[in-house]
Amino acid sequence: MKHAVVLVSGGMDSALTLAIAKGLGFTCHALSVDYGQRHRAELTAAMRVAQVFGAAEHHVQKLDLRHFGGSALTADIAVPEAPSEGIPVTYVPARNTIMLSLALAWAETLGSDDIFCGVNAVDYSGYPDCRPAFIDAFQTLARVATKAGVGGEQITIHAPLIAMSKADIARRGHELGVDYAITVSCYQADDEGRACGKCDACRLRAQGFRDAGLPDPTRYF
Repeated sequence: MKHAVVLVSGGMDSALTLAIAKGLGFTCHALSVDYGQRHRAELTAAMRVAQVFGAAEHHVQKLDLRHFGGSALTADIAVPEAPSEGIPVTYVPARNTIMLSLALAWAETLGSDDIFCGVNAVDYSGYPDCRPAFIDAFQTLARVATKAGVGGEQITIHAPLIAMSKADIARRGHELGVDYAITVSCYQADDEGRACGKCDACRLRAQGFRDAGLPDPTRYF
């Protein structure tokens, strides 16, 4: 049986990614990163998602990026409640590079050549580390920076959602039986996981359900 490391944030994208990986026959090892993000609700949601989809194990890696700050998610910077031009302040410097590096390390110890992540480059906030060019570059890096890679293993970074709209993600999850009610996408959710309904993540998520013609299961405060 094939093994894969799946990055699970607790949001709808990573929940669908885990469902897809499991559907492809992988034994899934879920990895979440406690990087000092603004709230803990998404990590609780990640635990629920890993349990629901029967991950073989779920590891939460602590790595406090608050020491660097530079983002509304890791510093005392207000989360914007209106669309902004360019890369928004909710971008966490090098976050996906760090997370994929941790996933790569775990995959190599597991003897796995497959890593799944839920990045999306259609309906997203404009983050540079959610683009196909980034995924392609990291895969190239993985194949030259690891013992497995230089030994000839074809390490693959799977990003099955990268060309999907949020409506596509909502529909596909509905088809696969993903319960999006257990996920948390909001940048400033409360301790119970209820969403603000105003931040960029909330707007994109709500619009996705509307465009898909599906009821929005998100709990708002």
